[in-house]
Amino acid sequence: MDGSAGNDSVADHSVLDCAIAEARAGLAEGGIPIGAVLVVDGEVRGAGHNQRVQQGSAILHGETAALEAAGRLPASTYARATMVTTLSPCHMCTGAILLYGIPRVVIGENHTFLGAEDLLRSHGVEVVVLDSDECVEMMADFIAANPTLWNEDIGEVDQPAN
Repeated sequence: MDGSAGNDSVADHSVLDCAIAEARAGLAEGGIPIGAVLVVDGEVRGAGHNQRVQQGSAILHGETAALEAAGRLPASTYARATMVTTLSPCHMCTGAILLYGIPRVVIGENHTFLGAEDLLRSHGVEVVVLDSDECVEMMADFIAANPTLWNEDIGEVDQPAN
């Protein structure tokens, strides 16, 4: 799939709203506003948000937090799942999606950060990008206000101002 807007559905937008609520909760806690929801057979099985700041965690991104919230599931369950996330997944989160064989990823936006979408596609994962203005605005505002924290979250070395 090419991830064009024509591939999305009302259900994708509805579940994205749940991921956005998670992202807003993370922001309200002083964290990075990225939320994710794991959906299986139309049912939310796990929801989470980036908690690196709040928990002092190296790995609690939105997607990994949603997987953790879902708990241990059999491979057959992951094979029917969709990961819905407010932001394009980084390589770490992409690795988790691939490890568990999640066949579909719905992304709120990939303008402020383009993650490993091509890697997902190369492994046969359907990637749908919804181009949510709300997700773009939330991340753009956060990145502008917190560039050092953002760079830390994506593993970039913060560059000193000239």
